[in-house]
Amino acid sequence: MSHKILTQNLRMLERNGLIDRTVHPVVPPRVDYALTEPGRALRVTIDGLCDWTPRHLGHIETSRHRSDT
Repeated sequence: MSHKILTQNLRMLERNGLIDRTVHPVVPPRVDYALTEPGRALRVTIDGLCDWTPRHLGHIETSRHRSDT
């Protein structure tokens, strides 16, 4: 992922209230990011999807193959 895309994604997550951004007034500049409560709740959902995927990937691939032939 490019620096530009990473920055865009972080800004979107911050705008949507999923992360907090803390800028520290030091040299060199330092920025910390942390999940907000809604961000942590969304992570639970995303973790569930990540757990679901390998369990059902075989079925998905079989269905795709059947549909493509």
